[in-house]
Amino acid sequence: MQLGMVGLGKMGANMVQRLRAGGHDVVGYDRSPAAPGDADDLPALVARLAAPRAVWVMVPAGVPTRQTIDELGRLLEPGDVVVDGGNSKFTEDRAHAELLAARDIGYLDVGVSGGVWGLQNGYALMVGGDATQVARLRPVFDTLKPAGDAGFVHAGPVGAGHFTKMVHNGIEYGIMQAYAEGYELLTASPLVTDVPGTFASWQQGTVIRSWLLDLLVRALEEDPDLSRVRGWAEDSGEGRWTVEAAIDSAVPIPVIAAALFARFASRQDDSPAIKVVAALRNQFGGHAVLPDATPSADSSAAAGC
Repeated sequence: MQLGMVGLGKMGANMVQRLRAGGHDVVGYDRSPAAPGDADDLPALVARLAAPRAVWVMVPAGVPTRQTIDELGRLLEPGDVVVDGGNSKFTEDRAHAELLAARDIGYLDVGVSGGVWGLQNGYALMVGGDATQVARLRPVFDTLKPAGDAGFVHAGPVGAGHFTKMVHNGIEYGIMQAYAEGYELLTASPLVTDVPGTFASWQQGTVIRSWLLDLLVRALEEDPDLSRVRGWAEDSGEGRWTVEAAIDSAVPIPVIAAALFARFASRQDDSPAIKVVAALRNQFGGHAVLPDATPSADSSAAAGC
């Protein structure tokens, strides 16, 4: 397929590479002059695409995504389709879909997981929207996802993709926090003399093995006492939204809620447990971990991961 990609950050640029390696014609654009784009602005990107067009938006959630979709709504034509693959809140998807539908432009919301490792391993894709549009973009989805039957779901109508990704990230919060608390307890005990080796031993034959555990072992191999990691962990927004959705539905999610609050606590103390969370975020998302790193103003709205 031919596809326009708006946003060439850590996730978007790698997705473009994977798509091109799979034989797709991708026209990339990023407003940063330093990004390796193919078009100077959105009108130029749209002009380079043959109708009916497909444009994937991979920019920070909130205002940047809304502005991008608004502009695309003015530039695109009936029969085109827009894909929001960022970490937008699911409640915004209906407004985006209605805005585009007024011009007979399709809309899909896609939750994307895989972080900086997606280029090599593939991305898990959670899609919301009309089945006809999903089928139309399926060649792109099939290239981006891992090989095999897993890694893709058409979760439901518009909003379902981002809702599913929100819950996914809430679960991620809880798993990461459990590893982090286990790490802190092990390091506090005088009985355990090889904490990195303990985590490495759990990679095979245990019921708690996972990709996150593999990434933690990798982080500890690079920095055994996590001295280069600052005990600060940003929340991407989806953890908060997961808790809010649980309150709206009267669903108890104490583990996810506690993991979210632990990240808030990280902004008060240089916690050993939060160092693990920060190290894991760096492993799968490339987030800064240096002790003197200062969180960026838009870090809570980063696309992807």
